[in-house]
Amino acid sequence: MTDAISPLRIALAITELDVGGAERCLVELATRIDRRRFAPVVYALSPRPAPERRSLLPLLEAAGVETHFLGAQRAWQVAAVVRKLAGLLRRQRPDVLQTFLFHANFVGRWAAWLADVPHVYCGVRVAERGARWHLWLDRATGRLVDRYVCVSRAVADFSRAQLHLPEDRVVVIPNGVDFERWATAAAADLAAIGFARERRAVTYVGRLEPQKGVAELIEHSPLWLERLPRHDLLIVGTGPMDARLKSLADRIGVASRIHFAGWRSDVPEILKASDLLVLPSRWEGMPNVVLEAMAAGRVVAGTDAEGMRELLGEAAGDQLVERGDYRALAERIAILAADGTALRRLGDANSLIAKDFRLEGMVAAYERLFWETAGRQG
Repeated sequence: MTDAISPLRIALAITELDVGGAERCLVELATRIDRRRFAPVVYALSPRPAPERRSLLPLLEAAGVETHFLGAQRAWQVAAVVRKLAGLLRRQRPDVLQTFLFHANFVGRWAAWLADVPHVYCGVRVAERGARWHLWLDRATGRLVDRYVCVSRAVADFSRAQLHLPEDRVVVIPNGVDFERWATAAAADLAAIGFARERRAVTYVGRLEPQKGVAELIEHSPLWLERLPRHDLLIVGTGPMDARLKSLADRIGVASRIHFAGWRSDVPEILKASDLLVLPSRWEGMPNVVLEAMAAGRVVAGTDAEGMRELLGEAAGDQLVERGDYRALAERIAILAADGTALRRLGDANSLIAKDFRLEGMVAAYERLFWETAGRQG
């Protein structure tokens, strides 16, 4: 009987708890995991967020999950953060440490080694094609990791090839979505963010950074904006390229057709009000926003980055173009947004597929990994 067995102590470490895909995955895991069998504690390398800052900390607090912040703000603090985390791990004595994102992966494995944590699992959420030194550092310290938990088969294949990992050290656990939340959302009133009443939205949601290909999306937007006179591009999100992207839109004469909404808490409602989601990424892992758009019954026009075909399944061919071909992406947007029948057909297909990626399945997969590899049965 599992009720008679003490819960497994689980340490979950991440870089910060700002609102993001990896951060939300950790929080959903920490708050939904079976507390009769698992005792989670969360560690964030960053300082505690200010009350006014957008953060997922309130969700952890509401669920009663013990959470620690290590206060790191600069790269030169890494040694001190390793020591601090090691001290906290010695006090918790976790059976398993699961880390998320590059900085927490690196700090966590060294701290776990110092604290004699028996099982260390490293989350790999993207096929890193930008900062190649991340891969070098991962290879150099890979002996400290028991399992690499990848969000898609494509990321697993990339990790095996780049890190020279044997098959038995790689596990695939796809992202999950709160299906009902996205499926039942009411459409937002886009007039509140600058849309005229008769305008329709092609929407991008995500960080404004080079990986995501938003500059290329804007550069090629005249190719489809001219063919879709009733549609505008809606960009939801913030990031280091914000000012550059606004300047680019102005320079090429499309600023009046592009709406920069910044960070929004009502993304489910915005997607419901959009004709389709566009994701022009240069590389990915398994993008949460695509899964969320699918649950909302929306079509995706995107590049064939990692994880996209695994999410879209048989409907991928109608929605994806070759990675880096932004002219083809503009053509795909123009065709899909103009075809109401295709929007309904593919939206329904996406919604059906998304039901296979519910949060409950993701959490259950982590529970099995923790329970079985820590030597428990049942």
